[in-house]
Amino acid sequence: MKLETLLERVEYELVQGTLDCEVSGVFYDSRNVTEGGAFVAIAGTVADGHSFIPKALEAGAKVLFVEKDGIEAPEDVTIIKASDNRISLAILSAAWFGYPADRLKVIGVTGTKGKTTTTYMVKSILESAGYKVGLIGTIEAIIGEEKIPANNTTPESYIIQEYFAKMLEAGCDMCVMEVSSQGLMMHRTDGFTFEIGIFTNIEPDHIGPNEHKDFEDYMQCKGLLFRQCRLGIVNGDDPHYQDVIKGHTCKIETYGFEERENIYARNVKLLHEPGYLGVSYDVAGEVEFPVKIDLPGTFSVYNSLTAIAICHHFKVSTEMMQKALSQAKVKGRIEMIKVSDDFSLMIDYAHNAMSLKSLLTTLKAYEPKRIVCLFGCGGNRSKLRRYEMGEVSGNYADLTIITSDNPRDEEPQAIIDDIKIGMAKTDGKYVEIADRKEAIRYAIEHGEKGDVIVLAGKGHEDYQEIKGVKYPMDERVLIAEVLEEIKNGR
Repeated sequence: MKLETLLERVEYELVQGTLDCEVSGVFYDSRNVTEGGAFVAIAGTVADGHSFIPKALEAGAKVLFVEKDGIEAPEDVTIIKASDNRISLAILSAAWFGYPADRLKVIGVTGTKGKTTTTYMVKSILESAGYKVGLIGTIEAIIGEEKIPANNTTPESYIIQEYFAKMLEAGCDMCVMEVSSQGLMMHRTDGFTFEIGIFTNIEPDHIGPNEHKDFEDYMQCKGLLFRQCRLGIVNGDDPHYQDVIKGHTCKIETYGFEERENIYARNVKLLHEPGYLGVSYDVAGEVEFPVKIDLPGTFSVYNSLTAIAICHHFKVSTEMMQKALSQAKVKGRIEMIKVSDDFSLMIDYAHNAMSLKSLLTTLKAYEPKRIVCLFGCGGNRSKLRRYEMGEVSGNYADLTIITSDNPRDEEPQAIIDDIKIGMAKTDGKYVEIADRKEAIRYAIEHGEKGDVIVLAGKGHEDYQEIKGVKYPMDERVLIAEVLEEIKNGR
């Protein structure tokens, strides 16, 4: 592509060389640079891309995008300076792939909780109405029949644009994606406009040295979405939503439980049978119809309301919405696994104190005989998370089974001991079983009539990370093995 064409939407200063040259590719990792490529040097939180310029030149880069003065390069290399190369990379990537988002309707979902479930619900409803929908999120990217495991909730801008281009090739007319505060802060979603931006909720999270400096910064970053979308749909019940949308440039609509919202829920009923937890309610406001979902709790009402508020704008029929919502399932998000007629068992990704408390309080509303909570915590991560999760489970579960998660470079027992420090602040009963499969066996063998058993923390993950190696471990497989062994008397 002509460099001049690539630059048509970028703000820049030409420091050296000419714009009248061909570029063989756009690269932000010096290890991938090819002859004639353009290397975008990004000053990251861990490494500074400017220090890899010599490697990029060695690999044949003929264009350098820099943020600093005094960069030296051979005379035949063009040097272009911009104030923020994260923005440059996003716009250059969009140009390189021919601005694919201009031909896709992109829906972005941001919020502390509910992003993943909401995106899958939206995809399910829109596809039932005949749209072809791509997805980008925490679990995976889905492009036609292809599923690509995810490394980040919101990938780097170049990868987003590459996915958009592949979606067009696969015949997609829409994309629904999770948009993290980190992704917004790092300009990964710059270079295009969302058709609809969604805000689910916000609570203090992701605050720390390598993330957001405080809650205000976290809210402000979430709010960036509403400066790059045509329509914003927000949870009007969230006490912080006005702060989040401050400075918005789009039209705003709301959903929630109050009659003042554009779309709201009423007559909410919790549905509970052995092995089954669900919820039903009536949608009111701009659309009116009854809904039944095979997922428990108030947050399932919010997630489905969000999906309805979006799909209503694409003229999806009531019948299609009802059918798609009744079948909505997301791997590792309140995923019910049938193991007994006496008690319920579910897998959920709740891996911090906030999400675990939300899940356990939701389940308490169903008045089970007992809540049994099985979880561990990740190694090489904050000890505070372990104390907090131990305390939450001790307070809200009737029995806690402390086990191993991804120990990484730590000893599983050391992590369990940290969790027990939090448990000690409560009167909660617990057992400790380091081997996760044996812990699951204990939970199933000791399940009582009316219990709800939660396997928390792993969710969609199908591996266990130990000392730098990811070993296959899928809780669904472990459950099946345990049931088979129990059946055969082992």
